[in-house]
Amino acid sequence: MVVYRDGAEGLEAEQLVGFFVGWRASPSPERHLEALRGSDHVVLALDDARGSVVGFVTAVSDGVLAAYVPLLEVRPEYQGRGIGSELMRRLLARLEGLYMVDLACDEPLVPFYERLGFRRGVAMAVRDPDALAGETGGPGREPG
Repeated sequence: MVVYRDGAEGLEAEQLVGFFVGWRASPSPERHLEALRGSDHVVLALDDARGSVVGFVTAVSDGVLAAYVPLLEVRPEYQGRGIGSELMRRLLARLEGLYMVDLACDEPLVPFYERLGFRRGVAMAVRDPDALAGETGGPGREPG
């Protein structure tokens, strides 16, 4: 059974294996845990029987006007069960009342986010793959 909870308290890196599938480079579970702990808002989906995280969503926010959703991930073997939608619904409920909640996504994911009330917009991005491993490379190293 999948259960949901807010926050990364008590979470261990070993519970975060199996994410970032298809990324050219991906953070280690330890780096992933740092990202969760550094986020203003975190909602987790856990396989209650195994104790492992099967999905998560994060947001960073000023707490007044704006929030940005940088990551929503569901492990491949758990996709198609509504977990991503439930994670987003729970996060959006926490962010209710803000003027804007923004995210950027790849084109194939646009219909998913539109079903949740998001509208198509324009986004710009800078990516530094070295930063995934905690190395300092600096912004502007790799577009999009």
